[in-house]
Amino acid sequence: MACCSCETSCSTSTAPSPRFRRALWIALWVNALMFGVEIIGGLSSGSVSLWADAVDFAGDAANYALSLAVLSLGLVWRARAAWLKGATMAAFGVFVLLRAGGSAWQGIPPEPLTMGVIGLIALAANAGVALLLYAFREGDANMRSVWLCSRNDAIGNIAVMLAAAGVFGTGSAWPDLAVALVMAGLALSGGFSVLRQARQELASA
Repeated sequence: MACCSCETSCSTSTAPSPRFRRALWIALWVNALMFGVEIIGGLSSGSVSLWADAVDFAGDAANYALSLAVLSLGLVWRARAAWLKGATMAAFGVFVLLRAGGSAWQGIPPEPLTMGVIGLIALAANAGVALLLYAFREGDANMRSVWLCSRNDAIGNIAVMLAAAGVFGTGSAWPDLAVALVMAGLALSGGFSVLRQARQELASA
């Protein structure tokens, strides 16, 4: 990486894998579609975890678009993009924490059937994307951030479905809020992990 500097990309960077580029395009469109589905479902059901997952889909779609934009560039630019995505993931975690606090204050339980159905659809979408990206999980910070987004989303969808069952069984908003807190924790841990790796790659470049 000796040909890289702080302001330019490396001229000998490895050409991006066509399989990875194709997987990113699929992930981008799936996440954009699911954002529309979940934002409507979250608003109609009153679910914090579902609504937060919808915002996460929008953030992931933007992250995939950013990954595609820097895919052919050198390590420095890919690491910078990864740093931005890590910061976005962490900011999302903080946002969910604040939203959950507001819902806890109101104490109104969401509608569980809508939560469960949309959570199942979202799980199928994210599981498919995660399988597509699994082979690239050990790449640079840019590839790792893409994989972490997909993994966290699939885990979050399972949690949303469990929350729907909890709300249905208890009539309380707390299962929904608990899942929102778990999603916030995943976003914060994943974001800080990507930020650390991106800083290391920038330092080495």
